[in-house]
Amino acid sequence: MTENELKQLADLLFPDVIKTPADMEEMFPPRKLPEGAIVSRLAPSPTGFVHLGNVMQGLTSERLAHQSGGVLFLRVEDTDAKREVAGASETLIEMLKHYGIEFDEGAALDADGMICDKGEYGPYKQSQRAFIYHVYAKQLLLENKAYPCFCTEEELEQFHNEQEAEKANFGYYGRWAKWRDRPLSDIIDALNAGKPWVLRFRSEGSIEHKFKYNDLIKGEVDITENDIDHVLLKSDGIPTYHFAHAVDDHLMRTTHVVRGDEWLASLPFHIQLFKALGFKLPKYVHIGTLMKMDGTSKRKLSKRKDPELALSYYKKEGYPTESVVDYIMTILNSNFEDWRRANPTAPLDDFKFSAKKMNAAGSLFDIAKLCDVSKNIISRMTAEKVYDEVSGWASEFDPEFYAEFSKDPDYSKAVLSIGRGGNKPRKDLAVWSDVKGYAGFFYDKYYNADGEYPEAFDKATVRTALEKYASVYDENDDQTAWFEKIKDVSESLGFARETKEYKANPVAYKGHVGDVSSFIRVAVTGQQNSPDLYQVMRIIGKGRVLARIGNQIDKLK
Repeated sequence: MTENELKQLADLLFPDVIKTPADMEEMFPPRKLPEGAIVSRLAPSPTGFVHLGNVMQGLTSERLAHQSGGVLFLRVEDTDAKREVAGASETLIEMLKHYGIEFDEGAALDADGMICDKGEYGPYKQSQRAFIYHVYAKQLLLENKAYPCFCTEEELEQFHNEQEAEKANFGYYGRWAKWRDRPLSDIIDALNAGKPWVLRFRSEGSIEHKFKYNDLIKGEVDITENDIDHVLLKSDGIPTYHFAHAVDDHLMRTTHVVRGDEWLASLPFHIQLFKALGFKLPKYVHIGTLMKMDGTSKRKLSKRKDPELALSYYKKEGYPTESVVDYIMTILNSNFEDWRRANPTAPLDDFKFSAKKMNAAGSLFDIAKLCDVSKNIISRMTAEKVYDEVSGWASEFDPEFYAEFSKDPDYSKAVLSIGRGGNKPRKDLAVWSDVKGYAGFFYDKYYNADGEYPEAFDKATVRTALEKYASVYDENDDQTAWFEKIKDVSESLGFARETKEYKANPVAYKGHVGDVSSFIRVAVTGQQNSPDLYQVMRIIGKGRVLARIGNQIDKLK
């Protein structure tokens, strides 16, 4: 088409667009940031499913931006109305905040919990930016870099079938690009007939040509040029992700785009599109796939198969925020685990995050490793911190336990203080939901009166041991005197006073002091394993200790 025809076409398709790209540049000027400052973003779709990938991409973007003195913003990519779930944006913001990812600008929640814009580069919801995309769409038409296509769904399906039969690449290109070079008269006729149209990119690429591209994680990769005339605007005037993200990342002055490596296939088109629009290409950081072991092989984490992919899973199970974040950091940077080992209490901001330390091939998700990380983190928390976290979790996910646990905060904090602190703190808890199983016996409601004693001993032996111990128990004894009394009871019943004595001559004894201790432990706690029994009994109190032992003596008769 001639220049005049292109102008006529652009005015026909976008009669209301009077602003130009220069106007947009003035509306969204370059940011005033320090040299080397990174501007990055998280740009999810509001589908209602917030997953580990969001946190991995969010943490990577956040670290890169904030470590450089830059900006992190949240953009909601809601151009696909069919996939949008009501309230999903609000859920996304709250969930990411729960995991420590807060944004300097972008889509945010106001005091009433409603979505609002925070920052000068909005709107931050793509559905509210149609006027901006249309400015650039019209410019591409004027430059003969785009054209309208009136193909029906049936025609596109026919092209697909032909390509399949010929074993050709799928897509709208070559002889199948029926509207690429149609004269203006044909387009006007189609418009007058009321036919719906999409705007397509006019690709000048060839799959015969390759070039090198340097990804910040993958390194240098070979790229095959794009030759497909992809859709830029759908028939309702809403842009595709490809077009919208290019315009938005330029106008919001994004310097680094962090995204999953499933987008590598679209990179040739994105590079081509940025060039056609006259934009500087941002640096791309393509994060490898998150996988898990399935038998002896690896596979990608699946929304359908793997509940642990959803962030809601970790909140419901009661994983501390710090545990999830620290574990994800071990996935993201290969040197984080060593750094954390050397700096167990240092804030995350002290760690120097680097894209160069990320695994180009993807990472293996290991729930057991997450639990180990979580146990270490919880073991370093104060009893007050653990109490607050457990209370918050239980109030939402286990109200019955919350009622018992929160009835006497000082009592519960004393329970949580056992084995806490020092060089070798106990590491019993990986998630807040573990607390009821670990310490439920401290609360009469969850005490198991039918706990099982060691099978090697008959009821009479157990009963006699409990009777003798109940007669000498004194809550004022220090730990040494307390244990000496257990040894005395053991010796009086033919049990070895010391475990090593029993091991040296087992036939000479019924058992050893540890066995008698286990009788008392089961009677008091209802289970064979518990935290330090001396501390347990002091917290439960003499009255309840003797009442529990007395009830067990009666049951054993």
